[in-house]
Amino acid sequence: MNAESDERQGATGAPQVAAGGDASKREPVLGSRAPRFIKRSRTLHLSWQVGVFIVGLGVVGVGIVLLPLPGPGWLVIFAGMAIWATEFVWAQLVLAWTKRKVTEAAHRALDPKVRRRNLILTSVAVVICAVAVSVYVWKFGIVMPWKIEQ
Repeated sequence: MNAESDERQGATGAPQVAAGGDASKREPVLGSRAPRFIKRSRTLHLSWQVGVFIVGLGVVGVGIVLLPLPGPGWLVIFAGMAIWATEFVWAQLVLAWTKRKVTEAAHRALDPKVRRRNLILTSVAVVICAVAVSVYVWKFGIVMPWKIEQ
């Protein structure tokens, strides 16, 4: 059995209650989420962890390949991290940090001042692009690719 999971879960294996004693605010349980029959055998548990690591590594690898290609690269990487988080504390901590940062960014994006600033910057960028395209068309005209003379 993993010593880390014993310390974090307590003797009963139930989630620990927050310091205030409020049962509705439970701390997340860190450590392995493998079934009990797998945790009983050290060899089986280690094999389980290796298997989870390899599957998670494969999913993260596919996500890394998808980053420059069309596809949901970051989503696949986070799915691989979630697979790792079923077994490894470090992945659980990384996912918790990522969730916290994404939530903070979402709250910041909903701030009226930030929304107004983003709207103004987007409008300015659209106007600059429209002016650049207009200057190009005025100077060179519109030539369709199939009518290019060599």
